[in-house]
Formats: sequence, C-alpha cells, structure tokens
Amino acid sequence: MAADGADVLMSTIENTDATEAKPEGLQEFTLRLRRYDPESGQAPYFEEFQIELEPHRSVLDGILQAKAKEDGSIGVRCSCRAAICGSCGTRINDKPGLACHTHLDEALKRSKDGKITIEPLGNMPVIKDLIVDMDAVHWKKQARVTPWLLPKEPLPEREHIVPRESMVDVTQSMACIQCGACVSDCLSMEIDPLFVGPAALAKAYRFVGDPRDSRHAERLSNLAEDPHGIYACTHCFKCIEACPKGVAPMSQIMRLRRIASQDHHINDRNNGERHEMAIVNSVKKYGTLNEAKMVPDSYGGPLAPAAAKELVASLPVITKALLRRKVTPKTALFHHKNPDQAQIKRIYQEVQGREQRLELNLYITQPDEDPAELAAHEAHVAEAAAHDAAEQAERAATNQTEAGA
Repeated sequence: MAADGADVLMSTIENTDATEAKPEGLQEFTLRLRRYDPESGQAPYFEEFQIELEPHRSVLDGILQAKAKEDGSIGVRCSCRAAICGSCGTRINDKPGLACHTHLDEALKRSKDGKITIEPLGNMPVIKDLIVDMDAVHWKKQARVTPWLLPKEPLPEREHIVPRESMVDVTQSMACIQCGACVSDCLSMEIDPLFVGPAALAKAYRFVGDPRDSRHAERLSNLAEDPHGIYACTHCFKCIEACPKGVAPMSQIMRLRRIASQDHHINDRNNGERHEMAIVNSVKKYGTLNEAKMVPDSYGGPLAPAAAKELVASLPVITKALLRRKVTPKTALFHHKNPDQAQIKRIYQEVQGREQRLELNLYITQPDEDPAELAAHEAHVAEAAAHDAAEQAERAATNQTEAGA
C-alpha cells in the first residue's frame, strides 16, 4: 500500500511538472533565419529553429528565444522592444518591418510554407545574420540632406513663434524612427545606389516644411539639381507600405517637388519642373498622356537643342515601339482626346482656382477631436465666460451702489 501511495504521489508530481513546463496557450513556430558570417568565408544560408511562445508574442521574442536556447551566435540588433527605437528592422516573409512590432501569428498567416522567414534589410551591406551596416547607406544619406535646422537671422530674444499648422505638418516626417524599412524596399535605390533615398528625403522635408529654417531654396535647389535627388523617385509606393510609423516618405518627396517647382520655380538640369508641367498640360489638353510630346515638351519644346539631342538618343526606343506596334505614326501625330474632356477641364479649373494649394497630410486634415465634443466644449467655455462677465457686472454695480451710499 505504501508503495502504491508513493507511485500515486510521484505520478501527481510528474503531471504537475508537465503542466508547469507547458503552460496553456503556447504554440510551436518554425523560424527560418538567414545566417551569414563574413569572417567564416561561408556563403549565406538559411537555418531553422523551433520555438514555443504565445501567438501574440513578437517575432523578436522568437528570435531571442532561439538565441538564448539554441544558438547564442545569432546576430540580431534590438533595444527598446516597443517599436520606438527602430533597431530591430528586418525582412519578415519578404516584407520589411519591425521584429518587435510583428506578432508571430500575423507573420505565420503571411507565410507561404508554414515557416516564418526572417532576413536582414535590403539595400544595405550585411554585417552578420540580421545586422546590417546602417552607417554605410542609411546614416550616410541622412547626412547628405543637412539634417539640422539652419535658423533665420537675427534670432529672436526668447523663442520662435510659428503657426500651429506648420509644426503639425512636419510632425509626420518627424515621426520617423530611422528603422531603415523604407530604404530596404526602395526600388530606386536597388537600381541606383546613389539615390538619396526615401528616409533621407523625408528628413529633408522636415526642415523644408519648417518656417524657422532659412535655407529652403538652397535645400530644394540642391536636391533638384542632384541627378540622384528628388526626381529620381519612381513612385513605386513601396516606402509607404514599408513604413511602420505612417511617415509616407514618398508623399514627403512629392511635397518637396511641388514646393521646388510651384513655389520656388527651380529650373533644374534634370528638367523636373518642365517634365511635371508637360504631364499636367498633356492631361489638361487630351485627358491622357501624349507620350510622343513628352520628350520635346520636357526639354523646352520641339525646337530646343536639348530636345533634339534627347529625341535622337531615344530613336532606338521609338523604333522598337513602332516595330512592336505599341505606337503608330497616326497615334503619335494625332493623339486622341478623352470624350469627357470637359469634366477634366472643370477639375483643373477648380484646383487651380484655389487660393491655397491643398496638401494631403492626415496630421492636418484629420480632426484632432470629435466635432460634437469640440462644439460642446466651446459652448461650455462660452457659457462660463458669460457667467463670469455677469458676476463681474453685478459686483461692479454693487460697489457703485455702496460708494454712492
């Protein structure tokens, strides 16, 4: 009997240990990490790790568990673990993002083979495993745009007074945490490594949009003249999709272009302003883009020497388009007009008739408070002010009566 009792006791202890060892809610995940150590001389390869965590835990938690329990040599960069510092930027299932801000269950849903694939960010040299050299690309390009305020002179005695809307506007670009996700997915940088890049240009708008800065024209002229500057962006929207903080770098680049061309009228060697106006005028006239006129219009007109030179350089492309019947002499010479051209002209008249250009910035256009709550608050403030005024009037009348007595 004693032996039977001991067996029961041991069985109870084992069951208790098993229950403690595997808490409810744990789930197994397979992490497929890209490994690379330049000192080993070995080519990059993928290695799989099995982890057990709650599904709501982050991918970074999974990487750190694999590092702690299976291989301490895994190279990963992290700090705050709260989507603030931007250190843990990686590519998860072919999409850039913050490892600390991506839940394991969400990453698994995006997986094609049931495994969570984690790689270092693109467009930057890899130091080891998931760690990239931010100095070589990201921070070097940040320095390119002079990322500090160049204030107007003379400086005020106490402080700068600026409109609230101006500071709210640059708040969107100030939200950048320098994680490098947009740089990783930038197609322009993949083709042209010298391109200034979305993160640096978003930082440039932070100062071009700041009324306290005194070098707006110089900053814009510098970036417009640079063949790898604001006009090298191809509008692929990848940086907008990649950004975990809603900075929308491509939108900041478009603002830089608009300010450079429409406000400062910078006639740059990249023909940025002329090319922009060629597109605007073509759509206004035809409703569609007349590609046959794009080159001459972008280079100063069909009789301009630069346009003739560019047309000659484009002959191989034009010939190939004619041979493949993507364009015909008739469509090139007589571009068709959109049947709803009157509606398009009406849109142009409405937009160009505005006193101020409308900038699409959610930080400004989105109301800070609920309209009903704001109206109620204003009514309450007005009622309190009226009550205070009535009390003051009554008190003044009482004092006057007492003085007369």
